Amino acid sequence: MSLSGRIAFVTGASQGIGRACAVKLAAAGAAVAIAARNQEKLNELVNEIAASGGKAAAFALDVTDEEQVKSAIKAAVAQFGKIDILVNNAGITRDQLVMRMKRADWDAVLQTNLTSAYLCVQQVTSSMLKQRWGRIISITSVFGQMGQAGQANYSASKAGLIGLTMAIARELGSRNITCNAVAPGFIETPMTDVLGDEFKQNAAKRIPLGRVGSPADVASAVAFLASDEASYITGHVLNVNGGMLMG
Repeated sequence: MSLSGRIAFVTGASQGIGRACAVKLAAAGAAVAIAARNQEKLNELVNEIAASGGKAAAFALDVTDEEQVKSAIKAAVAQFGKIDILVNNAGITRDQLVMRMKRADWDAVLQTNLTSAYLCVQQVTSSMLKQRWGRIISITSVFGQMGQAGQANYSASKAGLIGLTMAIARELGSRNITCNAVAPGFIETPMTDVLGDEFKQNAAKRIPLGRVGSPADVASAVAFLASDEASYITGHVLNVNGGMLMG
């Protein structure tokens, strides 16, 4: 699955799934524009990719700020000449039972997880339309498919990403631009590190493969959907959940 000559833009790339996606895409030959709020972690990742023979550049970005999204993607296009692949990965949680959830926590999660994807898609589309080739991949979640108590905001945002994915797939398919989503299950990331060992063990028992996933598991799915091998796949949600949800 060579991505040589392709340019990828990855949000939330400073850690976890986003970081793994950037590393995987770079290893496949793509030049990677990595974006997140933590400039220090981004710089470390650029150095790591460069040390492995890849090419990357860092762009400090708060995805909830429309002007920052516009300027970061504009800067990436100016540096690399185009954007072929967009990975909408930036995401947060603000968990609470819905009856106690603060409006600010609802808004923060929807803006970071869903609205940011819409903003990024808007900004990369012109580049993809010019070359009549593009891959838009959004990281949703098993909880956007089955719901999760205490995560009404997160589940709604991830379900929204699935609808957004299908709508964009229909809008842009005639221009050879595919739009897909990857829905991870329980993945070992900094976001899940705060959960107790007992919780993780109980979660693993619900997974037919008997283990939690790794960011690399998700990154491999993203790299496939970004490749020419996936050229006839669009509007699809690829489950990477160890069998946690089937059907």
